[in-house]
Amino acid sequence: MQPWQRRTTRIAYENPWIRVREDEVVRPDGSDGIYGVVEVRQPAVFVVPLTEDDEVVLVEIDRYTTGERASLELPAGGADGQDPLVAAQRELREETGLAASDWQEIGRMNALIGVAHAPEVVYLARGLTYVGDDAMLEDGIRAVHRVPLDELLARVGRGEITDGESLACLLLALVALGRVG
Repeated sequence: MQPWQRRTTRIAYENPWIRVREDEVVRPDGSDGIYGVVEVRQPAVFVVPLTEDDEVVLVEIDRYTTGERASLELPAGGADGQDPLVAAQRELREETGLAASDWQEIGRMNALIGVAHAPEVVYLARGLTYVGDDAMLEDGIRAVHRVPLDELLARVGRGEITDGESLACLLLALVALGRVG
């Protein structure tokens, strides 16, 4: 089997945040095909905020793309040209009103790798302090929740946390904290 080969590419759509391209390809089996790829222009950052009481801070947010109301997710957003750590610090403050004194990069991921080029950087944030912020409303954030780590897995099991990226980030955090092997 041969690797994928791109013959031609054309930009089908672009805006400041994403670009969609359509590639004429040769598939690994040698047949011709078309592949659509969504390219996210800036890496995304995700924050797993952990309180001193072993609680994970989640945001409750309405999502236009899925039509879901009240999706529970980790604070996250685009790097917007900033250093990923600086962007993560900004997102934590904007979405939760919190700042953290201890930051640890715990992983790098790629979202929706079957259809997208969307790199992501994940941080564990500890030493949380409330500093206040009014930006939450513009992002559609309805509430901020502190969920005990022990209860978090039960919520995942009940389908209360369905955002795939948040789930992957939580797994990275559990590994970094030595809670799973």
